[in-house]
Amino acid sequence: MKYAESLERVLEYIEDNLYEDIDLDHLASAAGYSKYHFLRLFKESLDMTPLEYVRRRRITESARDLADSDEFISQIGFKHGFNSKENFTRAFQSEHHIRPSDYRMADNSLKLLHRNKVHKDMAALVPGIVTLEPFCAIVYKSDEEDPPLFWNKYNCGGFSRKLSGGEAQTDYGFSVWDFERNRLDYYIGILTEHALGDLSGTVQLRVEGGLYAVFDTPGADKYTFVNTIRSTWDHIMGAWLQEWIPQSAYTYPGDCDFETYREDSREYSEQIFIHIKELQTNNSSV
Repeated sequence: MKYAESLERVLEYIEDNLYEDIDLDHLASAAGYSKYHFLRLFKESLDMTPLEYVRRRRITESARDLADSDEFISQIGFKHGFNSKENFTRAFQSEHHIRPSDYRMADNSLKLLHRNKVHKDMAALVPGIVTLEPFCAIVYKSDEEDPPLFWNKYNCGGFSRKLSGGEAQTDYGFSVWDFERNRLDYYIGILTEHALGDLSGTVQLRVEGGLYAVFDTPGADKYTFVNTIRSTWDHIMGAWLQEWIPQSAYTYPGDCDFETYREDSREYSEQIFIHIKELQTNNSSV
């Protein structure tokens, strides 16, 4: 609790001096810890160093200007603490795996680092239970560890329209567990019946029909959408699976779940489909 209060003071100081030279000794002093312990506790709390936090906050604020202003990219870079367009482009691309110019053109949602986290009442999320027929999708396999980074490439590359032959379609993101290799693979694409364009580099994925719990992510805007999606998935994979599933008549196979969103809708809400199965009951006569 003591460090939580200290951390808040440090974050407020960083916010007030976001575009100044941040002195780590001063931050440690403000927190009331030695520099060594401050750096260790900061990273334990936020999973990044103070300088990484500053860089990501600057890039987050630059994304707002890229989307909402007509300023030159070089001007935005200077404004947010980068001494050249090249350094800004390099930092932005390192964070989001797309260039600032690509982001400005596509205007897609990014995974951003906000000063104040947007708290959603995830406990209020109540899924509907639906039955789906088996279906197939034409998909690209992700080459990123973090799905939002692959979505950045997919959206900025115009891959949805490339697959469809020019028509806007609903995009599907599939989380598929590879039981043989004991790892999660991620894919993005569109339904096979709509894939009438360039299919190079894709594979066809067949999705098992059956029962799915369907969640609608809470309302968001362009800047909070990706974080809201992540929070919803965390809630589903955490509290919902641990609390609701054991008390229900269902089990969770963990084989293939998916999310759907139509980028051009600009509604900033997606549906998440969690594959579930009914528990098998053994009825034996005496």
